[in-house]
Amino acid sequence: MLAFQVDDKKLKPSEKPLPKFRHGWALIRVRMAGICNTDVEILRGYHAFRGTPGHEFVGEVADVHGVSGSVKEKWLGWRVVGEINVSCSAYGYRPVCAFCQRGLRTHCSRRTVLGIVAHDGAFAEYLALPLENLHVVPDSVSDELAVFVEPLAAACEILEQVGAKQFQEAAVLGDGKLAQLIALVLRTAVPRVVMYGKHEKKLALARRAGIKTTKVHGDASDLKHVRENYGLLVEATGSSSGFALAQQMTEPRGTLVLKSTFHGAAPIETWPIVVKELSVIGSRCGPFDKAIALLRSGKVDPTALITRTFAMKDAAPAIQFAQKSGVMKVLLKA
Repeated sequence: MLAFQVDDKKLKPSEKPLPKFRHGWALIRVRMAGICNTDVEILRGYHAFRGTPGHEFVGEVADVHGVSGSVKEKWLGWRVVGEINVSCSAYGYRPVCAFCQRGLRTHCSRRTVLGIVAHDGAFAEYLALPLENLHVVPDSVSDELAVFVEPLAAACEILEQVGAKQFQEAAVLGDGKLAQLIALVLRTAVPRVVMYGKHEKKLALARRAGIKTTKVHGDASDLKHVRENYGLLVEATGSSSGFALAQQMTEPRGTLVLKSTFHGAAPIETWPIVVKELSVIGSRCGPFDKAIALLRSGKVDPTALITRTFAMKDAAPAIQFAQKSGVMKVLLKA
């Protein structure tokens, strides 16, 4: 099959054998994949990953291994999306780790992560995942919507971690792809959501979706000029510079949710957290069922974020295009 490998900070095509998969796993033909900022960070050295990246996808079950004929027949041909963390149970480890015993499969101590940690991902014709990771896509949800399930689920995780309905307003710091999805999800639970970003075209996208916006410079000067405070603030700038402003903008005893993942260190002063008694929450993967429900209901429609769709064979130029200023979501289509 055609697959793309990370090699010397570039994405290069290669011919690879079909993925090997275990009992209870599915072979999935990728229909569409999304390029995420994490994929760009992987090219820069994030997690020292050297395989096939890509973790946002919608695909079709092509084969299932090690299950009964009736179970196999049930899955074959279904359109699916997949949770990216593969835990102990899927690999047959016994006993499973302490985190899996507590139901925290996304924090499994022996997990692999699709396209990110020791597991080849979706920038390929096929990938393999356990059946327990898969979610069937309803017929009413198009591929262009379904490819957003994974990042949308990450946005939904905030509602799982924070009692968002207790807040009358919330802020999102950042105007990129994930920040836009977070704002759309927060708006389903919080009456007023404000996005702070430095790109006028991206802020305009948010405004068209009913999100209030404020333009900032995106540098240290914002610490002098931004005076608003919020009880709930989500930092999703995708850069090391956003944390200081996020701390400043979170009101005393407020909740600061961190969503940025990037390669490298961030300069951090911890005294504002102590003095203001902030609750700081790291937030990562989230509930696929809730994301699918939002897409199916029409309460969230992220398709306006799609800038361009490339053929899968053009994944290398596509990821370069995705790094251009002003570009939002770039998709790869089989």
